[in-house]
Amino acid sequence: MSHTTYQVIVQGKFAPLDDQQRATLRAQADEHDVFSARFTEEGTVTYQRTLHGFAFRVLVPAEEEDSEALVLSKAEELAAVAVRKLGAECGDLRSVATDLASIKVRRKGR
Repeated sequence: MSHTTYQVIVQGKFAPLDDQQRATLRAQADEHDVFSARFTEEGTVTYQRTLHGFAFRVLVPAEEEDSEALVLSKAEELAAVAVRKLGAECGDLRSVATDLASIKVRRKGR
């Protein structure tokens, strides 16, 4: 069995937020701005103070025979868990994945 890793970006919207959830998310917004975005196995959530939506970046290890749909499903579940940890729910998830093994690096000749 061969292993690979996918880099996944999940975008979504926050479920309707009450005043307390809005206050909590806004208080943490500086910790979740785009400059904190990292691809890690735990994933990172970023959002703006407007609280319209969020992005979640994550690395998903997979077996070569795992489908992209399975990888996206795993990433979306991790995104939902991360948003719940922030005190909110989410929906309207859209994801895109890149198999890191498929990226070709072209070196310039010296």
